Amino acid sequence: MVHSEPLIVVIFPAMLSPIVPMILLNKPFRVLCQFRDADQRPTLADFVDTPSVYPAGRLDYDSEGLVLLTDDGRLQARISQPGSKMLKHYWVQVEGDAAAEQMQQLCTGVLLKDGRARTIDAQIIAKPAGLWSREPPIRVRKNIPTSWLDVAIDQGKNRQVRRMTAAVGLPALRLVRHAIGPWRIGALGPGESLTLDNADAWRLLQC
Repeated sequence: MVHSEPLIVVIFPAMLSPIVPMILLNKPFRVLCQFRDADQRPTLADFVDTPSVYPAGRLDYDSEGLVLLTDDGRLQARISQPGSKMLKHYWVQVEGDAAAEQMQQLCTGVLLKDGRARTIDAQIIAKPAGLWSREPPIRVRKNIPTSWLDVAIDQGKNRQVRRMTAAVGLPALRLVRHAIGPWRIGALGPGESLTLDNADAWRLLQC
């Protein structure tokens, strides 16, 4: 007679594939969109301690708002590569009284040093409700008004939005990215983040 012993399977932690989330971060003003800096300036490492994640695209040192980080190379490429045509939305505070004609110029396209660029949409708006104060605040020149714009682009030229608004006579004073594709900054304050699984991120892209 053969006696069978119960099968015991031991799973060691190293055998498990860790679930690394996608991170949505509200990058503060004057923070580099990278994890190291030889000059000891603030970087993403001051706000993100999840290993092996990297930003899907960049956001300038002097700009604020939404940055997506993931360890999934395919997902990074899908979000950041110009060929994906993923919309990125920005609130832009500009110097001067913005006019409808200037919004039309942005949508038609302006010539920059590295080629023609255009917005998918450009609207004059009131200051976004609930927008946090920037530290330090912008420099406001006496007797010169400012305006707020909501701008969407699907290109990825360096400092594109700032250069485009300057080209139509509206120098940017403050720039906040509030959406990338289906992801929104929501109620995240500067330096705050939330996470979701990479699989959920892919499902959002397929909706």
